Amino acid sequence: MDNKQIATEFLQMAARGEAIEAVRQFCTSACKHHSPYFPAGMLALAKAMEDDAKRHPNKVVNRKHVLGEGDLVAVHSQVVRQTGEQIAVVHLFRFEDGKIVELWDVGLQIPNDSPNTDGPF
Repeated sequence: MDNKQIATEFLQMAARGEAIEAVRQFCTSACKHHSPYFPAGMLALAKAMEDDAKRHPNKVVNRKHVLGEGDLVAVHSQVVRQTGEQIAVVHLFRFEDGKIVELWDVGLQIPNDSPNTDGPF
């Protein structure tokens, strides 16, 4: 798998509630995440991702764009929860030797009454 495929599979596994396994498969032991909402360490983030998958079963992550340059991969996704709630998310991964070493994410909940007819995707 190339870095783009790894990043995409990591996110799909996390959405299915398999984030801890995704961390084991695709991340280095020293991998860092930069989410301000969870303690440092990828296992802490993975547990939070698995908890979210339990709270929101049948969540769908629709990959919209995947960009790669050097050791960086960005994935722009539409997250759709069973409630109909939509979130636009960009995950930025940094790789070393085919493993994730760093992860950032930015998310934006999409309002149902957005005046922008172009949409977020």
